Amino acid sequence: MESTKKNQPHQLPGLFTTRERSINTNKTQKDKTLLKRILRRVSIVFLALVLVLAVIGSGVYVWALASTDTSLAARGIIWGGSKFDDWKRFPSKVVHASTEPQYFEQNTPEWFGELKIDNTPLAEYLEASNTTAFIVLQGDELLYEGYFNGSSREATQASLSVAKSFVSTLVGVAIEEGFIGSLDEPVTSYIPELLERDSRYADITLRHLIMMSSGIRFEREASNPFSDDFITSHSPNMRAAALNSKIVEVPGKRYHYNDYNPLLVGMVLERATGMPVSEYLESRLWGPMGAEGDGSWDLDSERSGFERMSVGINGRAIDFAKLGWLFLHGGKAGDRQVVPQAWVEQITSGNNAIYTARGEHANYYLNFWFLDVANKAYYAEGNFCQFIYVYPAADLVLVRHGSDCGGAYWTGLLGEIALWIEERQSQ
Repeated sequence: MESTKKNQPHQLPGLFTTRERSINTNKTQKDKTLLKRILRRVSIVFLALVLVLAVIGSGVYVWALASTDTSLAARGIIWGGSKFDDWKRFPSKVVHASTEPQYFEQNTPEWFGELKIDNTPLAEYLEASNTTAFIVLQGDELLYEGYFNGSSREATQASLSVAKSFVSTLVGVAIEEGFIGSLDEPVTSYIPELLERDSRYADITLRHLIMMSSGIRFEREASNPFSDDFITSHSPNMRAAALNSKIVEVPGKRYHYNDYNPLLVGMVLERATGMPVSEYLESRLWGPMGAEGDGSWDLDSERSGFERMSVGINGRAIDFAKLGWLFLHGGKAGDRQVVPQAWVEQITSGNNAIYTARGEHANYYLNFWFLDVANKAYYAEGNFCQFIYVYPAADLVLVRHGSDCGGAYWTGLLGEIALWIEERQSQ
């Protein structure tokens, strides 16, 4: 008897029948079709979301672009962090040149050409280190004046925090003129509304402010556009920013570099003198010291109109050198006593300076100036290595401006150059 298996269709193990293959193929096609529909819908939703975000982003950007005069957030979006050429972004007030400018005769001795830094001739080093201006002034003569990386004698240089030394000098002048009583007056004598915020402001004196020992909080957070650092340099209303500062320590306890301090000092100057601080600078310092070019002072905004007290003075490098030149000459420009001699002597004596723990060449601070005690020198310093370095032993003023530090430790380097000049002249 024949087996019934003989008439059954032949099927290899593990393979589908034609009908089963057809069913499976249809199922696979349906699955693929469903997956395509799902992916298409997800893509549509994703693209719609991207489009919405793009529209929102574009709207935020357009808003920010139109709001840089009124909004700190807008400035963070459009401008980002501080830059050496921030002066181009802000509105400003002109600080007019002197009617009797002071000029210095250039007298570069042959031996000055021997000066090298890291075995590199000075001019080459300055060019490579992103320097824009470098000046060496001795007495009433220019030992050296050079401009690099597209800069020139007439070019505008930013002071950045070098501005603080101009501000403290104006305080000395205001005390001499009787607008301010003394450095030991409480800041609340001029800004009484601070007491409404915190009664401890009555314990903060003008001396605490210009010695960077006020006890006011100041935190630097590079990644935070709303840090104290960003607020004090970019707020469109710096008076309000200063009034909203917070006390975290007993004043006079320690040195803590803090840009709320010059903002408060600026408000004191403004109220005590009854004029914008830029006008006081022009009439009492910029003009009388013989500035040959117009300068400017950045404003926080057109609406507020307050000078950026900690960073905002701009001008020619040669005119920045004249602040150091004034201090070398006891505050005199010719026969005129521009800065009170007693104020200059406070800086040059170093009495009552406060320890900074910043290192060998910046270990003390006094009235918005750094003291290089090792070299018996003092200097104004700004971000990206802007300097006015005063070395009294050899009657020298060295000025450096640049787009950044160019990999150099300028604090020590300027002292070394001053010592080299002194030694070379004594040979």
